[in-house]
Amino acid sequence: MPVLLDDGKIQRLVDEPKPLPQEFQKRITLKPKSGHKEAELAVAGENGSDFSLILRQSASNPLDFSVILVYRVPKTNVSIRLRRYNGKSHEHRNKLEGDKFYGFHIHQATERYQDEPGLKEDAFAELTNRYGDLHGAIDCMISDCGFRLPPVIQPNLL
Repeated sequence: MPVLLDDGKIQRLVDEPKPLPQEFQKRITLKPKSGHKEAELAVAGENGSDFSLILRQSASNPLDFSVILVYRVPKTNVSIRLRRYNGKSHEHRNKLEGDKFYGFHIHQATERYQDEPGLKEDAFAELTNRYGDLHGAIDCMISDCGFRLPPVIQPNLL
């Protein structure tokens, strides 16, 4: 894959404020789909970028999940996974670094991996102990990637 985004642009997209709609939790409720459950939420960044928050979880293994931040490149049909928070269901290997590990891990798009033929833009990952299930991974994604929670609506007390 040719380099589409340098590391600076990737970080700016990750940091771009992404306001979540009211009751966004209902819109990311997982629904059955071919052996797994899935949900997707389109989110517009405050600087005009187009993102999707995608959730996937195995129907048979609750530790086999991904929480994915996707950037849709304008005026193309190209989508780039900027971040992917994965469960503890498989061994991961960073091919360029030569290391491998088993555990919860966070993938990130890099210029280096885009530039390497045959590798996915987000093939680099690091171990994490910041979450231990799908909901914790969602919380980390929201915290790390510029998402803004909607304001809390107070009920009318009168």
